[in-house]
Amino acid sequence: MIATRSDGVPEAGACPMTFDHLCVHLGRTRILDNLTGSVRERSIGLLGPNGAGKTTLVHTLLGFFKPSSGAASVLGLDIVGQSRHLRRLIGYMPENDSFVAGVSAVEYVRLMAEISGLPPRQALERAHEALYYVGLGEARYRPMESFSLGMKQQAKLAQAIAHGPKILFLDEPTNGLDPPHRKRMIRLIQEIREEGSMHVVLSSHLLRDVEECCDEVLILKDGRIASTCNLEEERKADKKFVELETVGDRASLAEAIQDLGCTCDISRPNRIKAILPDQVELGLIYRLAAERRVQLRRVSYKRDSLEEIFQRAMNDTGGQNATAAQPKQDQAMEGRSNGGL
Repeated sequence: MIATRSDGVPEAGACPMTFDHLCVHLGRTRILDNLTGSVRERSIGLLGPNGAGKTTLVHTLLGFFKPSSGAASVLGLDIVGQSRHLRRLIGYMPENDSFVAGVSAVEYVRLMAEISGLPPRQALERAHEALYYVGLGEARYRPMESFSLGMKQQAKLAQAIAHGPKILFLDEPTNGLDPPHRKRMIRLIQEIREEGSMHVVLSSHLLRDVEECCDEVLILKDGRIASTCNLEEERKADKKFVELETVGDRASLAEAIQDLGCTCDISRPNRIKAILPDQVELGLIYRLAAERRVQLRRVSYKRDSLEEIFQRAMNDTGGQNATAAQPKQDQAMEGRSNGGL
């Protein structure tokens, strides 16, 4: 079971999120299926296609849904037994808007800060500070219904950080934004991460947003953990991938490439996929192919990316925490979240 303190105070260095056989049913439908594991980095991305369970997981961690079985903790605090203590430490930027008509931005953010536990005077001060921080200082007295979509997203971020949370949940923060507003939102998230006073959990179906803002990724598929990945370690490893389209004895060529210390996969017809150590140059692969009279019709040479990691997770059928061994072809994941589970 997950160990937490009884006084509601987060343990020093506690994992941002830990799961212990967590299951969530909505009606008769199992949405989250036996999630087990933890994430430890300061900035965490939740990835997955629509319907993978991202929003349900966030809502469960926030206390909106009760686990059907198993347990989970946020910052070392149990999400059920210590939920009241936990809510004071959480900031939440929801995907969907819910504003009170006729209320100005500063009134809205002040109200949310008070609900989060700040005294009225301090809540008002922090509301002004948060709105200036996100770029709405000049518009803070305007009614919220007059805001553009980008300004509404900025206001939602302001209310999520006004009370100084220890962990910030962002649910599709760039949805529907034009390029300038998206760039501004990404920059704000990056600044919050780099400042270091709070953990960031970014739920998105956009690979680019997660890659730009996160150090660790939790990928969900059909309500299960398909893969976890430390992006910082991947960046430091800087692995090189090559895909060869061949004619000839590819098994012999793959064996020779493996003898160089490379990891190879030949599961697809006429294809060899390999991970090359830094000391192995592509020219050596050409020489081995010539020696074995293997024709190379196409060579794709690139470094690993979150897109590759995501596609491996989506194509793997191994289940919980599985990680596929071979890289996949680039395939952009597009589309807009429909607010599904």
